[in-house]
Amino acid sequence: MKMRLKPIAGLCILFFVSTQAIATDIRIKITRRYLNFPISQSQDRGIMQFKINGKTERTFKIRLAAGEPEYWVFSDVSNLKGKTITISYDGNKAGLSKIYQDDRIAGQDSMYHEKNRPQFHFTTRRGWINDPNGLIFFEGEYHLFYQHNPYEREWENMSWGHAVSKDMMHWQELPVALSPDTMGTMFSGSTVIDYNNTAGFNKGKTPAMIATYTTDMKDRQVQCMAYSFDRGRTWTKYSKNPLIDSKEKWNSRDTRDPRVFWYAPGEYWVLVLNERDGHSIYNSSNLKDWKYQSHVTGFWECPDLFELPVDGDKSKTKWVMYGASGTYMIGSFDGKVFQPESGKHYYTTGTLYAAQTFTNIPESDGRRIQIGWARLSHPGMPFNGMMLLPTQLQLKTTKNGLRLFNTPIKETEPLFEKAGEWSDLKAGEANEKLEAYNSTDRLRIRTTIKLSHSTDAGLSLFGERLINYDLNFNMLNGVFYSPEDMTSMELTADIYIDRTSVEVFIDNGAYSYSMQRSADAKNTEGFHFWGNNITVKHLEVFNVQTIWN
Repeated sequence: MKMRLKPIAGLCILFFVSTQAIATDIRIKITRRYLNFPISQSQDRGIMQFKINGKTERTFKIRLAAGEPEYWVFSDVSNLKGKTITISYDGNKAGLSKIYQDDRIAGQDSMYHEKNRPQFHFTTRRGWINDPNGLIFFEGEYHLFYQHNPYEREWENMSWGHAVSKDMMHWQELPVALSPDTMGTMFSGSTVIDYNNTAGFNKGKTPAMIATYTTDMKDRQVQCMAYSFDRGRTWTKYSKNPLIDSKEKWNSRDTRDPRVFWYAPGEYWVLVLNERDGHSIYNSSNLKDWKYQSHVTGFWECPDLFELPVDGDKSKTKWVMYGASGTYMIGSFDGKVFQPESGKHYYTTGTLYAAQTFTNIPESDGRRIQIGWARLSHPGMPFNGMMLLPTQLQLKTTKNGLRLFNTPIKETEPLFEKAGEWSDLKAGEANEKLEAYNSTDRLRIRTTIKLSHSTDAGLSLFGERLINYDLNFNMLNGVFYSPEDMTSMELTADIYIDRTSVEVFIDNGAYSYSMQRSADAKNTEGFHFWGNNITVKHLEVFNVQTIWN
């Protein structure tokens, strides 16, 4: 029989279903851009399949709501227009009848205006995100790929989400770039532009954008590749995947997150891969055939390796290797072996994880720009996870030797409008100046605190200590930090407050940290400088524009 659903937003959708009271599967002729799915976190996951003419088009896990949905997710099916798909589901089938297609995403009118939606940090429209992948600049666009579950706000169905931007702040989200296949799910990786056609994929003068990524199989993790000729909008997976299968070499399934870049002095590609207890170096002339070269122990997941000028002097450089936690080593690199010279150090702590730097930044720019994933939650939202602010990494000489400095990129500045500036305030006076901003959902504060008769001091917001500096033990929010001037009684902080997060950059980027924004429900004091007889030497407040249209 034919079942006609209740019209939604003025649109009638026709389903072809079985004659059973609850359909075993449904057939839909795709005429619209999106399929919308009702989700309930209390529902057990089931496996859903799309088939076209009996051939599986995609398979994924989903918590299809049998009753009232908690929220909706979607799948962009514009590439399937005109085709009839059969949808099967091995979970509770009561939710099948609620699936509908439309040219709008369910809840689109309120998107980006939700209560806990960050207003100047990237979040996905729906679903879960974690590690940034494949960060690259190409033909005027910054590409942010990322680990993504399009079908739920928790981790599963690992795919590569995709967004593009002209300034790394205002993002346009595109359809999923890489989806799970019969080999497995899509874990982290990187992208490059093959200008010299080393892989042989290029079409005339159009260079291929090539992604190298981990496929998570049931028993092991292997390294694969895909290529694109339309600026990452559509991808073709290499027919001879996998490229690297190193389980036997390392007796470990943890071999993942390939970071690929062109090593100009040797005129070959370098791949840095996390394997078992550290990062391995591989070389290739064609991006397909990789030869193992060396290994550095002491890292876990998401490697990066890059060269930076020392104190801005391009004639004097060092290489930096880091892993997912943000700890790093400084040393030399000859294209085959990374030789550590100092470390491990840290430049940031807190919610940041699995940061990656952009590939293919023009030489005229020359910056090393990073984006990291913030491991924090967005309660009650149909999405979860976010990216921290893009930051520039620099190597500077300090009293302890060379260290990484980390500061927000200049492209963030247009978002901020100065609302007030004061100098030489007592704590109480500073609190009065900030009182007008206590209920603001986003704010930037720059301040310098001078300790006098106090061994500790800081700034809190509704009881949460944004700055908590203990001069006696040199602890800053629980982490050891010693200022460049060892006798300094001053601390400078640049604080970025969004709806669910706080990022703090100390002493012009010498150290940074990030945290979940979590007010004490019983605390009503708002912004509060504390510390015995401290002086707020400088205080600036900035209103913040939203990045969402």
